[in-house]
Amino acid sequence: MSAQLTLFTDIATAPKRPRARRTHPSVPDLPATTLPAALLRAADWILLNSSGGKDSQAMASHVCALAAKLGLLHRVVVVHADLGDIEWEGTRKLAADQARRLGVRFEVVRAEGGDLLARTVARFFKLKARAEKEARDQGLDPAAVKIAPAWPSSAARWCTSDLKRGPIRKLITRLVAELGDLGRPARILSCMGQRAAESAPRAKLAPVEIDRPASSGKRHVTVWRPIHGWSDAEVWKEIARSGLPYHEAYDWGMSRLSCSFCVLGCEADVVLAARLRPMKAAEFVAVERSVGTDFKHGLSMREIVERAKALDAEHGELRRPPRGTALSGYIGKNATRKYLARVEQERLDLVA
Repeated sequence: MSAQLTLFTDIATAPKRPRARRTHPSVPDLPATTLPAALLRAADWILLNSSGGKDSQAMASHVCALAAKLGLLHRVVVVHADLGDIEWEGTRKLAADQARRLGVRFEVVRAEGGDLLARTVARFFKLKARAEKEARDQGLDPAAVKIAPAWPSSAARWCTSDLKRGPIRKLITRLVAELGDLGRPARILSCMGQRAAESAPRAKLAPVEIDRPASSGKRHVTVWRPIHGWSDAEVWKEIARSGLPYHEAYDWGMSRLSCSFCVLGCEADVVLAARLRPMKAAEFVAVERSVGTDFKHGLSMREIVERAKALDAEHGELRRPPRGTALSGYIGKNATRKYLARVEQERLDLVA
């Protein structure tokens, strides 16, 4: 991590302005259908985006069940964007295990050029260089310029575009190449686990839409959010039905699984993460000092760490919860025991 930060602190060139992008005229404005079976049948590849979290897990098992009934599992690919040490431990392995149990192809993609913390430092120096150049061009003192926050935020979700969307689009390019010449644009169905209940912005997302930026004359990408209208209870019931293992971070009390310290996560989650990963929290504190702004707007990682330490002092260090703690709240203890037994038996069967 320190080597990455050192590398990026040497970068002080202003970022390139994004070029205007034109969408190929063959790309439709609206999807031809919103019916699940029709969407699946029309797709040359069915791409399941998996973070390893409960929503993408439920989405994947749900879509695979539909695809299996249609005889289309051979078109399904699970893709996991590996975020490195920012992720919870075991996330990549879990996503691979889930895909293996579903009987579908698994792909891992990873962005080049450092993780979120290293990129935050790099972004700071680029923003600083741009602001100072603009000040000099206007005859102002470059030392007095105000530098925009380098951390990702709801208004600047560059972490998603850099670490997830970009690498996944490269995979789509490779998958399209595997199809060969179809005499038409390849049809990619990109399935997401986003739900309306998660946030107001996600509630506004369409269950089915054309991903025009990802589409071209060679491929048309349709985004499908199969569980957009599902509740938390429906998600957990699908997990129980599927028998797929879920990440233990939920048993510890995390409400969602993304980066360990997500700038869009709730305060309770980031404080809990600081209790579970104090060394990683310390790295965030160091980056805060480097870029001069707080990790979350109005809430610094320093404050988060202090709250985590106060909770440890008051209640003692966290103890590992029983397996199935998160699930049992939705389906009961007896059903959870049956689920855990099924998960273990399927693990043994796969090993054998």
